[in-house]
Amino acid sequence: MATKATRTQRTSLANRSVLGIKGKEPGYVYRIVNDTGDRIASFQEQGYEIVTDSSITIGDRRVGRASADGSPVQVAVGGGVDGFLMRIKEEFYKEDQAYKEQKLLELEQSMRKEANDIADYGSLKIK
Repeated sequence: MATKATRTQRTSLANRSVLGIKGKEPGYVYRIVNDTGDRIASFQEQGYEIVTDSSITIGDRRVGRASADGSPVQVAVGGGVDGFLMRIKEEFYKEDQAYKEQKLLELEQSMRKEANDIADYGSLKIK
């Protein structure tokens, strides 16, 4: 009598998480930053740090992608470019997002004022 072999769970190509991050530490916001130009240094100046925790992984299972403890977590993003996993404290991320939102609101208000100042008929509504 033949026994049933246990089969590895198959993952559909449509459901792959190529750049999904697993094992994130709470209280941080993570992103993958392409290593082009001075992008890594620019993000570090803004408060981001390169992740070196080997328990954090990017994407689905990969063969031969082991990294030593203390080395940066990275992934090939295509075109010969590597992306490095970086993170920032959530409170700093929220501050940055609020600042960007405020700048957008100020821009919208100036656009509305300018449109209303030069319009001699009609109205402007931005939703």
